[in-house]
Amino acid sequence: MGRVNATQQHLLDLHRAAGLSQPAPPPPGRHDRSVLRDLYRRLRRPGASSGPGTPSGPGTPSPSGV
Repeated sequence: MGRVNATQQHLLDLHRAAGLSQPAPPPPGRHDRSVLRDLYRRLRRPGASSGPGTPSGPGTPSPSGV
Protein backbone atom coordinates (compact mmCIF):
# COMPACT_ATOMS: atom_id res chain seq x y z
CA MET A 1 0.00 0.00 0.00
CA GLY A 2 1.27 3.50 -0.80
CA ARG A 3 0.98 6.60 1.30
CA VAL A 4 -2.30 7.32 3.00
CA ASN A 5 -3.61 10.62 4.30
CA ALA A 6 -5.01 11.19 7.79
CA THR A 7 -8.61 10.54 6.73
CA GLN A 8 -7.75 7.24 5.04
CA GLN A 9 -5.72 6.14 8.07
CA HIS A 10 -8.63 7.03 10.34
CA LEU A 11 -11.00 4.93 8.22
CA LEU A 12 -8.60 1.99 8.42
CA ASP A 13 -8.37 2.42 12.19
CA LEU A 14 -12.18 2.55 12.44
CA HIS A 15 -12.48 -0.65 10.44
CA ARG A 16 -9.83 -2.41 12.53
CA ALA A 17 -11.43 -1.27 15.81
CA ALA A 18 -14.87 -2.45 14.66
CA GLY A 19 -13.46 -5.85 13.71
CA LEU A 20 -11.85 -6.20 17.15
CA SER A 21 -14.94 -4.88 19.01
CA GLN A 22 -12.92 -1.97 20.38
CA PRO A 23 -14.01 1.67 20.78
CA ALA A 24 -13.50 3.90 17.78
CA PRO A 25 -10.37 6.08 17.79
CA PRO A 26 -10.81 9.87 17.90
CA PRO A 27 -10.91 11.61 14.52
CA PRO A 28 -7.70 13.24 13.30
CA GLY A 29 -7.22 16.83 14.45
CA ARG A 30 -9.63 16.50 17.35
CA HIS A 31 -7.16 17.86 19.91
CA ASP A 32 -5.31 20.31 17.66
CA ARG A 33 -7.03 23.38 19.09
CA SER A 34 -6.21 22.53 22.72
CA VAL A 35 -2.60 21.66 21.85
CA LEU A 36 -2.12 24.97 20.03
CA ARG A 37 -3.81 26.89 22.85
CA ASP A 38 -1.51 25.31 25.45
CA LEU A 39 1.55 26.04 23.30
CA TYR A 40 0.45 29.67 22.84
CA ARG A 41 -0.08 30.08 26.58
CA ARG A 42 3.33 28.58 27.32
CA LEU A 43 5.03 30.94 24.86
CA ARG A 44 3.11 33.99 26.12
CA ARG A 45 3.81 33.25 29.81
CA PRO A 46 5.00 36.38 31.65
CA GLY A 47 8.78 36.53 31.76
CA ALA A 48 9.22 33.82 29.12
CA SER A 49 10.80 36.19 26.59
CA SER A 50 12.99 38.13 29.02
CA GLY A 51 16.08 36.21 29.90
CA PRO A 52 19.29 37.09 31.70
CA GLY A 53 21.06 40.06 30.20
CA THR A 54 17.86 41.86 29.26
CA PRO A 55 18.36 45.54 30.11
CA SER A 56 16.02 47.00 32.66
CA GLY A 57 13.82 49.86 31.53
CA PRO A 58 13.89 53.31 33.11
CA GLY A 59 12.51 53.34 36.62
CA THR A 60 12.87 49.60 37.01
CA PRO A 61 15.09 48.61 39.93
CA SER A 62 18.00 46.34 39.08
CA PRO A 63 18.13 42.86 40.64
CA SER A 64 20.74 44.07 43.12
CA GLY A 65 18.39 46.83 44.30
CA VAL A 66 20.87 49.61 43.46
